[in-house]
Amino acid sequence: MTTHSRPDMESHPDIIAMRNRHEMAEGVATTPRAQAVEAMALITGLYLAASPWIAGFNNLSTLAVNNLIVGIAYAVLMSGGFGRAYERSHSMAWGACVLSAWTIVAPWVVAGDVSTTRTIVNNIIVGVIGLLLALMAAAAARPVDQFSGDRSSARR
Repeated sequence: MTTHSRPDMESHPDIIAMRNRHEMAEGVATTPRAQAVEAMALITGLYLAASPWIAGFNNLSTLAVNNLIVGIAYAVLMSGGFGRAYERSHSMAWGACVLSAWTIVAPWVVAGDVSTTRTIVNNIIVGVIGLLLALMAAAAARPVDQFSGDRSSARR
């Protein structure tokens, strides 16, 4: 019976590149701008989730449920809960862009008569703010993504 010794992580051929990418991602995530975007995005998502009750259109149940679900999803995506490795937050930010675009068109797409002035104004304002924050988060993660992309393309 033979035993194979597992190589230590220190002997991994790409350890320096992985450390550099981690340090770059950590540097991007700890900037005041990135933290402000994350905080504002969390507040935006929570507001979107609670907006039917705040703006007073909770009797339009389909849009109320839609805003609740989309708001929670947006807050989770943009709060960094699943993206502690900041380069992974880039794709989550693009997902948040899609949720923001959906928020803008939802009053006209959701079934039922939910397109009132109150719902349209609320969803357009929150959707535009959410879209801008998601684009800012995607732009902040770009240097880390470019570093990761440059490394993989150099290997080919």
